[in-house]
Amino acid sequence: MTSESDIPSLASLEYIPYLDETGHLPEKFQGKIGVYAIFDREKVLQLINYSRDINLSLKQHLVRQHERCYWLKAHTSDRPNRTLLESIRNAWIEENGAVPPGNGSEQAAWNDPIDAKRAMTAEEQTKLTSPAMDEVGQGKLLKNVARRVEEEIFQQLKSRGVQEELRFNPKLKESGLLDLK
Repeated sequence: MTSESDIPSLASLEYIPYLDETGHLPEKFQGKIGVYAIFDREKVLQLINYSRDINLSLKQHLVRQHERCYWLKAHTSDRPNRTLLESIRNAWIEENGAVPPGNGSEQAAWNDPIDAKRAMTAEEQTKLTSPAMDEVGQGKLLKNVARRVEEEIFQQLKSRGVQEELRFNPKLKESGLLDLK
């Protein structure tokens, strides 16, 4: 059983580059359960969260907030439970002295699927709400918008040097949403 005294302080953990020199996430977090903190380029804390697969969560955050994912700190656990993970997350937020944006006002941007509908042109919005547009047509229109946003995200990630294998769930695209599969 882990006690409060076993919780590592956030300050005691080493900064790890979000992407290694080959453009990949740190392999040591693949399939690992634990708590992680994400920092921007200037090492300003952006988010503290816990996950059953830290690597998968880091991928999701990278596609949603790539411009704010430059450094991370993490604590993995071999015998995790939700209470322990939440305790560590809360202790780190308290240690920080303020709620990071990803845990507060910007929580949806960090955790929810990307809503490609926000990138619709006025013409696309008019078509979508047209009485002549049926469900199949709406699905096709939203899928095309999602594909356009997906391509923009992939271009931004490519310019950042990301080499990770990333694939969005094709079924969500018809709803205008992007989330990794």
